[in-house]
Amino acid sequence: MINVMKSGLVKLGKGMLLGSLLVYAGWLQAQPRTVELDRVVAIVDDDVVLESELNERKASIMERLQGQYQQLPPEDVLNKQILEQLIVERIELGLAKRYDISIDEAEIDQAIARIAQKNQVSAAALEADLKRQGLDMSGLREQLRKDLTINQLQQGVVNSRIKISEQDIDNFLASSDGKYATSPDYHIGHILISVSSSADAEMVEQAENQANDIYKKLQGGADFAQMAISYSKDQAALQGGDIGWRKLAQLPELFGNEMMKLSPGQVSKPFRSGAGFHILKNIEQRGGGAQMVEQTHARHILVKTSEIMDDRQAREKLLGLRERILKGEDFAKLARENSEDTGSMLSGGDLGWSTPGMFVPAFEEAMAQTGIGDISRPFKSQFGWHILQVLERRQTDMSDRMKRNQAANVLRSRRFDEEFQLWLTQIREEAYVEIKL
Repeated sequence: MINVMKSGLVKLGKGMLLGSLLVYAGWLQAQPRTVELDRVVAIVDDDVVLESELNERKASIMERLQGQYQQLPPEDVLNKQILEQLIVERIELGLAKRYDISIDEAEIDQAIARIAQKNQVSAAALEADLKRQGLDMSGLREQLRKDLTINQLQQGVVNSRIKISEQDIDNFLASSDGKYATSPDYHIGHILISVSSSADAEMVEQAENQANDIYKKLQGGADFAQMAISYSKDQAALQGGDIGWRKLAQLPELFGNEMMKLSPGQVSKPFRSGAGFHILKNIEQRGGGAQMVEQTHARHILVKTSEIMDDRQAREKLLGLRERILKGEDFAKLARENSEDTGSMLSGGDLGWSTPGMFVPAFEEAMAQTGIGDISRPFKSQFGWHILQVLERRQTDMSDRMKRNQAANVLRSRRFDEEFQLWLTQIREEAYVEIKL
């Protein structure tokens, strides 16, 4: 498994699944069929691409393209394009095997559920449709396993090649683009007491007095939406003054300056513009302000399953270790002697302070259910069997860290496509490929 942080428990970066995960009809056309003759059309390192695979992939692509374009490319051009696609897939699957990337059955189940949902059919209807096509669920699962494996490889390797420095983040946050991307979103209410451009001093005073009276009523608990419907001359008056979500950069400077002063639920004092007197409400807010996050300090012992250690044996081993810890033996000493998590074993299984979402779901769930100082019962994740101990919990203001993480994610996503193409070119050049088509 590719480590992207110090512990193998940390999830690989999220990314979009390959197209064949979502295009159910396209997948149906691409499945293996019985053929009388077959031959190798390309040798790729220690693997081969068969003519039947090329023809099946071509049939699927042809059907899709015929529905979109009147004129298709010549067959020899299409063959070269499709063969190249299959070659790159073989190279990627070989690399995934080298990196020991594996997909568990639960991930495949989730992918099948997404296909059924996208096509608005039940799991039973999906399986029945497969049977009508002369196919079966095992074939679909195998295709999904390949797609998920390749996707995990791409996300893990390409993201590890993208280096975002602290200076990169500083520069981005200082730019207008960065300020916009990381600025809070405000759900805004607006009341306008309009003033005509030809209004005299008395008319302006009347409008100001009305705005101040509305403000006092709002401070006294009056409903903002009702007041907007009754008095506002803004176009959103009949929507209760609700003008939706906006970033500060999308607002007139005068409005932006007022919104920055408001906490969620607060209303502004009336302020003047050329159109009249305005009252704004911060209905709710996303981002900005204190971002309090509960962090957990935990340690664990991991036992992996293998040909000589099955699930039952791994669980029994951890039950024994847990009993020894409960009787007074040192957790850290037993972790150094028994844990198979190379990222934490030397530090006695200590994982340091973690924030929600850092670890895989099974580990997060067990950690959340374990009290401070307690030792969990053995539980299984995709990496093996664990016991864990929660040492401490704390509330931490992660506002600045979260903003920097958000900036880093924006920069990484912008660089991903370019780095991905560079990586594909590199692995294609380094692979042994002999085309026999």
